[in-house]
Amino acid sequence: MMSQALEILNFEQQLQVQDDSFKELSVLDKDGNIIDEAGFEAAELSDDKLVELMKRMIKQLVLNERSVKLAKQGRLGFVAPTRGQEASQTATSFAFNDADYLMPGYRDIPQMIHKGFPIYKAFLWSRGHHEGNLMEGINTWFPQIIIGAQFVEAAGIGLGMKKRQLDACAYTYTGDGGSSQGDTYEGMNIAGAFKANAVFIIQNNGYAISTPRKVQTAATHLASKGWGAGIPSIVVDGMDAIACYLAAKKAREWTVAGNGPVLIETMTDRLEPHSMSGDDPLRYRTKESIEEWQKLEPLIRMRIFLENKNLWNEAIESEYKEEVNAEIDDAVKKADNVQKQKVSEFIETTFEQPGFVQAEQIEKFREAGK
Repeated sequence: MMSQALEILNFEQQLQVQDDSFKELSVLDKDGNIIDEAGFEAAELSDDKLVELMKRMIKQLVLNERSVKLAKQGRLGFVAPTRGQEASQTATSFAFNDADYLMPGYRDIPQMIHKGFPIYKAFLWSRGHHEGNLMEGINTWFPQIIIGAQFVEAAGIGLGMKKRQLDACAYTYTGDGGSSQGDTYEGMNIAGAFKANAVFIIQNNGYAISTPRKVQTAATHLASKGWGAGIPSIVVDGMDAIACYLAAKKAREWTVAGNGPVLIETMTDRLEPHSMSGDDPLRYRTKESIEEWQKLEPLIRMRIFLENKNLWNEAIESEYKEEVNAEIDDAVKKADNVQKQKVSEFIETTFEQPGFVQAEQIEKFREAGK
């Protein structure tokens, strides 16, 4: 019989236990086959819902393609590509409803649009126009630029929902780089301590800009950081739309029932640059690694799965892409026709109550017609 003391002091075994503790949730394999029938049934996705989910993922794909082109043309400001994360973002967000409050990061524009945020306003946000921060009638905040800060904000909103006994929660996203920020843990910790209605999603897309995930932390799984805050934490195949939806659905059910928050780590990949602001992924990763991940793209397996159920085909997809492209064309025109901001207005909308110096600057630029 092994000594209890020596068993506790077996540090190598501790590391192995950590590695074995997080099995990856998967329902749909890379070839579009259901590999867990019970999991698929638990998702409760009707044929209509499956088609709607696919449409949302296609919309994210087209929006990303158009946004990247517009950025290259100099017609948008900051753009963070989302290709490869259609399941991790769109499928998880599909599990939440209008009453739930989204706290997005800067890569989470698709989830905002699925929630009802107009595309033209998303373009204005990218350009730095103040109208891009107006969210009337939609339970979402503007995209957070401060890495990890949205986790703290989600904890606060989720706590408010719990205290008001609402059948709703706050949900938020960050990347693997964001999981290295103090705000991320602090948000989960306070939410866990007060059992706030919150779902935290870490999209492990492999790189914090150019820093590989493996050199960011020695943690075997980023989900283990949730255990430090005392909250249930799981790892999900982030290229499997059904698994991502199922994870978010069950996490929402758990937290709105008053049980406290949940952390979901989605294993995905960023198939394009971190942003369109000069990043070149081939400086820190190989073309071969990107090509291998491309074979696992969420849309490939989802497309095969729906085609086998006679719910989807090339004609349906082509027609829907045309519809989305037309919507984006209208959004570009509308954004272009919004009155450009003057320097005085930039300063005025920065502060709710401009201080003496700002007031002086506003008056100076106004007098100059700027």
